[in-house]
Amino acid sequence: MQYLSEMSDEQTLHMYSGHPMGLFPSQKGAPRVVITNGMMIPNYSKPDDWERFNAMGVTQYGQMTAGSYMYIGPQGIVHGTTITVLNAGRKISKNGEGLEGKLFVTSGLGGMSGAQPKAGNIAGCVSVTAEVNPKATETRHSQGWVDEVISEVGELAARVRKAKRDKEVVSIAYSGNVVDVWERFYEEDIQIDLGSDQTSLHNPWAGGYYPVGLSFEESNRLMAEDPVKFKEEVQKTLVRHVQIVNKHAQRGTYFFDYGNAFLLESSRAGADILAENGLEFKYPSYVQDIMGPMCFDLGFGPFRWVCASGDPKDLRETDLIAGAVLEEMAEQAPPEIEQQLRDNLRWIRSAEENQMVVGSMARILYADSAGRILIARAFNQAIREGRIGPVILGRDHHDVSGTDSPYRETSNIYDGSRFTADMAIHNVIGDGFRGASWVSIHNGGGVGWGEVMNGGFGMLLDGSDASDSRLEKMLFFDVNNGIARRSWARNEGALFAIKREMERSPDLRVTLPALADEKLIKDHLNQA
Repeated sequence: MQYLSEMSDEQTLHMYSGHPMGLFPSQKGAPRVVITNGMMIPNYSKPDDWERFNAMGVTQYGQMTAGSYMYIGPQGIVHGTTITVLNAGRKISKNGEGLEGKLFVTSGLGGMSGAQPKAGNIAGCVSVTAEVNPKATETRHSQGWVDEVISEVGELAARVRKAKRDKEVVSIAYSGNVVDVWERFYEEDIQIDLGSDQTSLHNPWAGGYYPVGLSFEESNRLMAEDPVKFKEEVQKTLVRHVQIVNKHAQRGTYFFDYGNAFLLESSRAGADILAENGLEFKYPSYVQDIMGPMCFDLGFGPFRWVCASGDPKDLRETDLIAGAVLEEMAEQAPPEIEQQLRDNLRWIRSAEENQMVVGSMARILYADSAGRILIARAFNQAIREGRIGPVILGRDHHDVSGTDSPYRETSNIYDGSRFTADMAIHNVIGDGFRGASWVSIHNGGGVGWGEVMNGGFGMLLDGSDASDSRLEKMLFFDVNNGIARRSWARNEGALFAIKREMERSPDLRVTLPALADEKLIKDHLNQA
């Protein structure tokens, strides 16, 4: 904080895994802060390495937006979960119906996972979220983020039957282990329409996931006194968890991994989670099936902003500005993206009513590069006219091009490149010289150390012409870098999006793949 308070606009602060290395001379157009977290030589980036080097104080787990000073509280994950549940509902819809009377079962009511019941209500379904920590459940209930709390599984089953029958929109927290819920609902033939899990399985041996059959207190004692035994119990529970999910899936449940390493850790535990080919998982990650093809490939991802004044009136005005932009775009949009625009228009119009703000006057919505630029340009004009104070733009790292994560953000890339990290590195460098106020790149985040590279940015809008120029150049690259990579992987939505962008932007020239005739190739191979 001392460096930030003393620096000039011709200096840059360099942050090494939380350590302020110092202020270095730069230039006005350069980022004011460059942040890295957990950058390791690849051979020293395993989970055990993190424990060792973190204990030495030489590195840290960057997480995602938290490590980039761009965390806006649970609003971001509420929005992302809402969009996920809405689109998951469309995947299982048989006749265009919504989620009325349909049941979503999941687990976790922590800092991020606690968004699930709120998102379920916004999406319009019946949701059951299990949580083993009574304090976390109590906190979410007292905050109004979950409607009801039930601690007896038989009572829960009866309540869910009624909610489904009456097509209620209600969120229920079960105070206990989610495996008990899945098993009881199977016994009582309660149809689970959507299923997932958002426990912290990127950190399974230190409280991220709890074994069934033990109380919260018993588990914590075991974790401290016999960590080897605790690990065994966790893995036994994962095997049992997968077994019951498989049974529900045979009855028609649509289950998806919510990017928390559930599938990965279940496979490591020896659960029956692999597909017949022995390589892929039986169930998709939510990015593979939902967010990837329906959002990221089309350039839609979590764009966010913070009103620097801290004035709720400024936030209300930005909501109106963003809503007006989205409404105009939706009226002119091709069918491939119209639904995403209307989902986010619905979100922004009800955002204040849903009381999303915790701390900073911040907002988030999903937009493509055109939407982000139009909204940001309108903000800058409003600042210029004195209608609002300065605005800081950013985004979640969980976005179109900010993160390389083979089991989450880039899990729907099938050309073999999902285990590479070029996209995230190009993003942070490209944003840096196109006008970002600060940039960041992290090892770890969401799915664990050594499993992901993710980065982000911050950009100050001050109403100046220079801000107009910076926002257009940087936001354009920040999104289209990811679409280009996804289009090269032959993702259909990304090919549509990047071709459309090249038609609108003559200076953009992206290498497109030569698409092979799959039938022709198979016919020749069969003849050989």
